[in-house]
Amino acid sequence: MYAQLVEAGLKQVQSRADMSEQERAFQARIDAGVKIEAQDWMPDAYRKTLIRQISQHAHSEIVGQLPEGNWVTRAPTLKRKSILLAKIQDEAGHGLYLYSAAETLGVSRDELILALHAGKARYSSIFNYPTLSWADMGAIGWLVDGSAIINQIPLCRCSYGPYARAMIRVCKEESFHARQGYDIMLSLCNGTPAQKAMAQDALNRWWWPSLMMFGPPDAESVNSAQSAQWRIKLFSNDELRQRMVDQTVPQAQFLGLAVPDPDLTFNADTGHYDFGVIDWSEFNNVLKGNGPCNKERLKTRVKAWDDGAWFRDALLAYADRKAARAAA
Repeated sequence: MYAQLVEAGLKQVQSRADMSEQERAFQARIDAGVKIEAQDWMPDAYRKTLIRQISQHAHSEIVGQLPEGNWVTRAPTLKRKSILLAKIQDEAGHGLYLYSAAETLGVSRDELILALHAGKARYSSIFNYPTLSWADMGAIGWLVDGSAIINQIPLCRCSYGPYARAMIRVCKEESFHARQGYDIMLSLCNGTPAQKAMAQDALNRWWWPSLMMFGPPDAESVNSAQSAQWRIKLFSNDELRQRMVDQTVPQAQFLGLAVPDPDLTFNADTGHYDFGVIDWSEFNNVLKGNGPCNKERLKTRVKAWDDGAWFRDALLAYADRKAARAAA
């Protein structure tokens, strides 16, 4: 979800006949549920796919702080401010865990960050939308972080050990984020008519981008199919998206809010909610850099990186001096 359209570097899913003896042994370990560790042999395409996915995930956690940071100084109470600050701090930690996991694959953090700043790496499309009201803090926690949990719990069982272990703590903290968001929406819906209208407006604006987060239908995608074979990806985009809809619609009904989809109906035969057609042209446009806040978000990240150069240099100088003293 936070790693959309990750390229596996292969034109078709590898069959046993396509694999070398070493690749067949590698796939047999994955099929047996054995975790792949950093020191283990792995196909180059597997390594590159993981680097792309984990780095996109890390970038999304870091850039994801920006829409919420916009509301720290405007939180309605001191309690809400402290909770929001704690959440933003968690997101920074998630980025650090994930950059560290990516580094185990032989790539440096600086390389990953510079690729993002140069526009060569992506982050999730969801973080290119503006936060126009305090209710957006509720909608992001409820919809975006709620969706993140649906997507990321399976990642705790993915085939690459460092990634799977990093996700255990991330998922625990994301559950707090989702509760925080829903609590904001609940308070607004139990407040004045104007406050409930604010919550409805936030739901209207964030519903469809949240469904797009999982990526386009991937039944015929070589990248998704290959990631599934490697057990990097355990469920398809459509399966995860359906779980999100089934989980969220009853919550919206409890709040007394209307999901902005006239085609939304409960299908008694399948036991799932049927929902309307997603506008994938909007999704693709945002991924190409033409979303409401793409340029603003990237510009802010680059500025923060440049402004922090003196501090990183100071840390390196201190570490070098400490190492020199120890050597002496």
